[in-house]
Amino acid sequence: MNFLFLTNKIPYPPKDGGAIGFFNLAISLANLGHSIDLLTLNTNKHYYPVEKIPQDLKQKINFHDVYINTDINPIKLLKNLLFSRIPYNAERFISDDFKAKLKSLLAEKKFDIVHIEGLYMCPYIEIVRQNSNAKITLRSHNIEHEIWERLAYEEVNPLKKFYLKKLADRIKNFKLKYINKYDFLVPVTGRELQTYNSLGNIKPGFIAPTGITEENKKLFLDNNNSEYPGFFFIGALDWYPNIEGLKWFLENIWTDYVKKYPQNTFSIAGRNAEQHFEKYLSQFPNIKYFGEVEDADEFISRGSVLIAPVLSGSGMRVKIIEGMAAAKTIITTTIGTEGIDTTNEINIFIADNPKTFLNIMLKLSSNKQIHDEISKNARIFVAENYNNTVIAKNLADFYKKSI
Repeated sequence: MNFLFLTNKIPYPPKDGGAIGFFNLAISLANLGHSIDLLTLNTNKHYYPVEKIPQDLKQKINFHDVYINTDINPIKLLKNLLFSRIPYNAERFISDDFKAKLKSLLAEKKFDIVHIEGLYMCPYIEIVRQNSNAKITLRSHNIEHEIWERLAYEEVNPLKKFYLKKLADRIKNFKLKYINKYDFLVPVTGRELQTYNSLGNIKPGFIAPTGITEENKKLFLDNNNSEYPGFFFIGALDWYPNIEGLKWFLENIWTDYVKKYPQNTFSIAGRNAEQHFEKYLSQFPNIKYFGEVEDADEFISRGSVLIAPVLSGSGMRVKIIEGMAAAKTIITTTIGTEGIDTTNEINIFIADNPKTFLNIMLKLSSNKQIHDEISKNARIFVAENYNNTVIAKNLADFYKKSI
């Protein structure tokens, strides 16, 4: 089959969950013999020259990009707030140049499936309908309005709280506008499918979580250089749920932990941290801050216990899957493990309050056998449930039967 993927930022290099999810699915489909084209908005924030993408990857995916400036403009934001019903998050990704490029591609090649990657690319559905007979899939990576509802709930500033609540309502209405405008719904978690169905979805759905591909071989290597207990965090530091979770962990858990284990450290890696947040990190003891790391797999390999203190957001946390594949013990929250069918105290640790979180860390620090057992079970769990070749084959079979 011929696939065309539409994304709102270039997913190379694949450093965040959305980019990793796209590549793991697209590469697995290509390895199965399907033709893959990608048309992406190449934003100034995540800009990457297509000509610099490795040739072996270009042999599997045909890249087409359109530049767009998505910087937040205060005047446009205020104008959007006062005079528009479209959430500003989505409005920033609407491009006439992208529409023209999409029309051109649809005229040049016959596609069987057009994958709309995420809610904010839905305004391009109409262009596909007008210029192609391809079936349209909405690939949902999270429940967007819930992210902003949770942020609004936690916000204490009245003005910010008002804006976040209004934004959450607009995103939900935006989603309702495009319910059933697609032919297939392919979320990464069962909970997303249930949410869409509760909002009125009647189109066929197929759950396709982000899995691990052959290209992720380094994750499965047995690393002899792992530090123990080696607590670490990795994630984008311009994403509010990550900042929120780290602050909660540092202020309520880490400070108490180092009183009992003053020799142990907490390693933090992440991109796009603002200077004030870097300064904030420096006030806590035993923190090793690395900023953006060149090789995320290598950073993960050095640690033993992945700290994932997720208090808000939705969807699937790919870094948890990668950490489990690398045989790391994960400590996260109920929200953090949403969409991943883990079992507490068997292949992961789940803690929703500081006392429980701290007790797990203390237990791991005094008993390496617990870590070894949990991490072994984590790797087995991912190998059995998140093989991306199997996921991609099952998705392709779903399309063939449906079409």
